[in-house]
This record gives sequence, C-alpha cells and structure tokens, in this order.
Amino acid sequence: MTVIEKINRAKRPLFTFELLPPLKGHSIERVYRTIESLLEFEPAYINFTSHRNEVQYIESPDGTLEKRFSRVRPGTIALSAAVKYKYNITVVPHLLCGGFTREETENALIEMNFLGIEDVFALRGDPPKGSRSFIPERGGNENAKALVEQISATGRGEYINGHVDSSSPSKFCIGVAGYPEKHFEAPNMEIDLLNLKSKVDAGAHYIATQMFFDNAAFFRFRDNCRKIGIDVPIIPGIKPISALNDIRLLPQTFHIDLPADLYNAVAKCKTDEEAREVGIEWTTMQTKELIKEGVPGIHYYTLGRSDNVARIVKASF
Repeated sequence: MTVIEKINRAKRPLFTFELLPPLKGHSIERVYRTIESLLEFEPAYINFTSHRNEVQYIESPDGTLEKRFSRVRPGTIALSAAVKYKYNITVVPHLLCGGFTREETENALIEMNFLGIEDVFALRGDPPKGSRSFIPERGGNENAKALVEQISATGRGEYINGHVDSSSPSKFCIGVAGYPEKHFEAPNMEIDLLNLKSKVDAGAHYIATQMFFDNAAFFRFRDNCRKIGIDVPIIPGIKPISALNDIRLLPQTFHIDLPADLYNAVAKCKTDEEAREVGIEWTTMQTKELIKEGVPGIHYYTLGRSDNVARIVKASF
C-alpha cells in the first residue's frame, strides 16, 4: 500500500520516521536495530535519505591534486528494498536532482519498480559542499518540479528516449518537501509557496515538511497552502533536540528558527543528556498539539537515534 493510500484509509494520525543509510563500509545491522526499537508503534512507512557524490582531492606522488568523487552513504534503494521485505513495511527512498543525471534517475526508477517499491520522495537536494548555489548535473533535473515531472512521466510509459508502447506500469506515489519557515533560497514566502504548488501540480501526492519547532509556523504554512489551492495532505516533520550543540547547528544547517523558550531551556542545560530530556518534553508537546489539530500524520527525523522518538510516540499517540 502506498503512502497516499495509507493516509486516505487511516483512522488515526500516522507515525513515520526517516533514517540515513549507513556510512560506506558500515553494517546494515544498526539500521535494523533502530527500526526494531520502533516497530511496536506500528510505523506506517520509513523514509531513507539519498546523498550526492562529494568531491575529494587526492594528492598524487608528483604533488598534483586528483579530483575524485565519492558517495559517503550509498545504497539507498538497496537498503529500502532490504527493509521492505524484512519487515513487510512501506519504504520511501529519496531521489535527488543534485549529483544525478536524468538517465541515472530513470534507471533508479526502473530498479525501484523491479523491486516492488511504489513510493518515492522527490528532492532537489542541497548545493555541494563549498558551493553557495545549486547547479544541476549536466543532463540532470534542475529542480524538484522537473524531477516530479520525470517520475510522473514513467507512469505514462514516457522515457528519455521516447514513449514505450505496452510498457509495464511504474506509477509511483510521490512525496515532496514543504518549508513552514520558507526555503532559504526563496526570496519570500509567497514565491516559495508557488514553487511548492508547481510540484503538486506536476504530480506530487503529498507534502512532508522540513523540521520546525514552533507549531504556529506549521499552522500558518498549512493555511497558506490551502489558500492558494494546494489540497494534498501535508505531514508535519519534527525532530527532538538531542544535544547541547543542536541549538547552534540546527538553525545554521536547516535555516530554521528556535523558539526563545526552547533555546533558553536548552542553553541552561549542563549536559547533552539534560538537553535531550528538554528535547523529548518539547517534541512531545508539539506532537500532542499537532495531533489535536488533525494532521494526517507526524514524520520524525531521527538521524539514527530512536530511544527519544520511542518515548515521544509512546506518550503522544
């Protein structure tokens, strides 16, 4: 069952979460342990992130620098398939524009179809490290709207080299990202919402948001989406603070605001464990309020840690 089918049939808000593939050369067992620690809460689906190639400069014996590309966390599709069949659960691999050509994307979609994966989350992706602006791969999709259009086209039998008659259906349920506090590259919220609407108009079935810590920001975002004609389900994405450094790193990395009450509470903590407890309390409060307001589900960004999410879900759902 696809994500949109689960949303439409659900009698209560869905619990879902996101995981990262293991670092290159590391075992899949840690991913399994994280999933198993959350299975008792009946997650509706699990997202798996995708990561573009990173540039490394290796010094040659003659002193010159050789440019090499390496992917730190490969294996998104394989990991998704392994989890799908090990736990009989819906999986949602991410697909990126950044670092991938349209042909590589098409091949990934074909692989996913062969593996019985029916869901995908379409993202443009961040600029490469050291770059201030996003530059698409030569022959790649320039933005998430174009990526959604390509994914949708495969369901109509339309491929890069033309239409394939009597093709095997490969219709995917497509999720896209929304930004309650605006994507950092958008000049204003109005333009950002119009960009989001273009992704929905291109074929996206639902929206999952970037993390936020102020529910009022999400409610404004949801209401503004409805005002401009975005009528697909909108799933809030949230993350519990888990360390003292989070109040510095999260705003820098994800271009989000921290409410003063949360910032001050964490700033008073002496240890990561104390900060983690504040994070659990705050995210539990967020979760309960969001559920009360009738959201279709809540998506948790775990970054591979599950004990805090388990406590929040147990106290809230």
